[in-house]
Amino acid sequence: MGAGGRMQVSPSPKKSETDTFKRVPCERPPFTVGELKKAIPPHCFKRSIPRSFSYLIWDIIVASCFYYIATTYFSLLPNNLSYLAWPLYWVCQGCVLTGIWVIAHECGHHAFSDYQWLDDTVGLIFHSFLLVPYFSWKYSHRRHHSNTGSLERDEVFVPKKKSDIKWWGKYLNNPLGRTVMLTVQFTLGWPLYLAFNVSGRPYDGFACHFHPNAPIYNDRERLQIYISDAGILAVCYGLYRYAAAQGVASMICVYGVPLLIVNGFLVLITYLQHTHPSLPHYDSSEWDWLRGALATVDRDYGILNKVFHNITDTHVAHHLFSTMPHYHAMEATKAIKPILGDYYQFDGTPWFKAMWREAKECIYVEQDRQGDKKGVFWYNNKL
Repeated sequence: MGAGGRMQVSPSPKKSETDTFKRVPCERPPFTVGELKKAIPPHCFKRSIPRSFSYLIWDIIVASCFYYIATTYFSLLPNNLSYLAWPLYWVCQGCVLTGIWVIAHECGHHAFSDYQWLDDTVGLIFHSFLLVPYFSWKYSHRRHHSNTGSLERDEVFVPKKKSDIKWWGKYLNNPLGRTVMLTVQFTLGWPLYLAFNVSGRPYDGFACHFHPNAPIYNDRERLQIYISDAGILAVCYGLYRYAAAQGVASMICVYGVPLLIVNGFLVLITYLQHTHPSLPHYDSSEWDWLRGALATVDRDYGILNKVFHNITDTHVAHHLFSTMPHYHAMEATKAIKPILGDYYQFDGTPWFKAMWREAKECIYVEQDRQGDKKGVFWYNNKL
């Protein structure tokens, strides 16, 4: 695999792909976070308010133009053309709004500016607009970054062990079952995670991102959960007023469907960043922060890499240095790849193929069979 860390797949069709990918090294790396940081040009860690706002304003302008065109001209189109225009609007608007979500995500990491109050203000406004409880997500997401790759403490897409697979799981391990599961995951997965912690780590008690007393949060964080909820309620009231004035159908077309696409991309991006046949997971006997942060993979979404502000193809660097602004992440990735060597993972498989492959191959994790590390777990699909 070499310094580039690209995946190599055996041409043999008889083997499961979980057996044909070269695994990420699971030993403690021969480098430190400090050595990686020294390899990155210092300017990559500098946050610029004008530059950060330039990306946000550009996305707002593009989204506003899409909205104006849809609400002004689509009603003038013949019916057969409107059936093409609306889906095109939904996809384009959904992609641009995903980019806005990513910038608000940067605010949650304090990567937008040097001022925490400014980051939180921008993040609260634009995550609320996308019906994301900003502070609630910020704190649970911070714990994800602190515990990536841990089977006990990671927050999202924590893989199951084989013993935890339900009896009916084997009946879903087929094309129809995978289609149903992926459809549910990408349409309902995000709201189900926020509301009921679906696919998250287990907690004692009701783990809900909208509940200030949820066990996800400590006492110092609970007031800000109320603020997050207030932001969501304000946007919901605005949507109610819009629907009352323009009609429910208009609200669904201009906002609801693009939001579904945003939610689907959020789940897809996160799923593919942390799910791959070559990636290990660790229990408490083996896990450490650096190996967990390296248990991620960069993906290629083509032109959408830029639309999504490179959150897709610089995720490894993001997990190592989450306060770095996105516009420096590509340069930082190139700087650390020679040091990371085989610990850096990139998979250029088109996302729609990778989505299906990972759903087929990465069903559960089991202990390492090739070495003596009982605290290391790898994906498998043999039910």
